[in-house]
Amino acid sequence: MPRVTFTANLQRHLDVPSLEASGARVCEVLAAVFEQRPLLRSYIVDDQGRLRRHVNVFVNSVLITDREGLSDAVRPDDEVFVFQALSGG
Repeated sequence: MPRVTFTANLQRHLDVPSLEASGARVCEVLAAVFEQRPLLRSYIVDDQGRLRRHVNVFVNSVLITDREGLSDAVRPDDEVFVFQALSGG
């Protein structure tokens, strides 16, 4: 089952330890995560289900290409990394 890991930035706002979540595409894996941690959804995707502008998702070390449909493939042994970018100066 894919493992999903979140940056410390998100962990300052919510309790989001690394989780295992089933799915063959990023959208399915994230949906499974949101079932376990419903409050996390609004930090990661907008009301249309697209990644928020300040969020990046990697499958292993590769940045996903489909930020709107989240259709990038995920294998059972993959690790999904969810990064929330920092901004400011």
